[in-house]
Amino acid sequence: MAVNNVTAVFQFLLIGISNYPQWKGTFFTLVLIIYLSTLLGNGLMIFLIHFDPNLHTPMYFFLSNLSFLDLCYGTASMPQALVHCFSTHPYLSYPRCFTQMSVSLALATAECLLLAVMAYDRMVAISNPLHYSMVMNGPVCVCLAATSWGTSLVLTAMLILSLRLHFCGANVINHFVCEILSLIKLDCSDTSFNELMILITGIFTLLLPFGFVLLSYIQIAMTVIRIRSIQGRLKAFTTCGSHLTVVTIFYGAAISMYMKPQSKSSPDRDKFISVFYGALTPMLNPLIYSLRNKDVKGAIRKVMVTRT
Repeated sequence: MAVNNVTAVFQFLLIGISNYPQWKGTFFTLVLIIYLSTLLGNGLMIFLIHFDPNLHTPMYFFLSNLSFLDLCYGTASMPQALVHCFSTHPYLSYPRCFTQMSVSLALATAECLLLAVMAYDRMVAISNPLHYSMVMNGPVCVCLAATSWGTSLVLTAMLILSLRLHFCGANVINHFVCEILSLIKLDCSDTSFNELMILITGIFTLLLPFGFVLLSYIQIAMTVIRIRSIQGRLKAFTTCGSHLTVVTIFYGAAISMYMKPQSKSSPDRDKFISVFYGALTPMLNPLIYSLRNKDVKGAIRKVMVTRT
């Protein structure tokens, strides 16, 4: 990342919720509940998948990756938002701001790609159940997960290294965390190149994976329609509908932020939209994907029996 400090910028002031002082207590409580729920739900999923041999399947392998990713993603931003909520001087040094921005970008990109892989896994399981174990064997699952993580690191590094930022003394970020769009707003030079790079990266990390997810669920829906049992059809639609709801929240919020002209963005609105993909989705993923599942409930009962 090319940085030209016309006036040295050593730290950034994160406004966060400071411009809404009457909501500080409510915001702190909500973020604390969301973060604790994220830790509990995703931590429980990782433990159960490791503990119960019945959950050693491709679907739960990807879910364990997603849970670990969500733990990291939530921890990258929410503790800082909690600490800064009541701080009179919520400053963040440039190295810490740069690190947080890079880590959050890499984790968000990995989640986009992993959700697409998980949609493919469900499509194979429902549309081609007889060949599922052969198609989604162990090496293939490890390769798909590793590709998601590795590609996210490469795309993030390419984006960060291509940015051209010229700071002229402004250091106030109207956000809860150091997010790339908020940091670019402090650039005192022409930002068209930076916005173009973000748009190109967004096509590969948001639009293409989301399109693949939608196509996968269309294929799933076409298969489910052919199921003769009404009860089985309803169960499949309910499960897929829940999954697609969370996926739409994550992709929808991110796309509305990163795939629009930055001249039409509103800092106050954008920072609250970011809560949907930065906080709510990591909390909801284990609830929607797993904790309603009978296999997971069975694993929880086994753990409770073992402990007693």
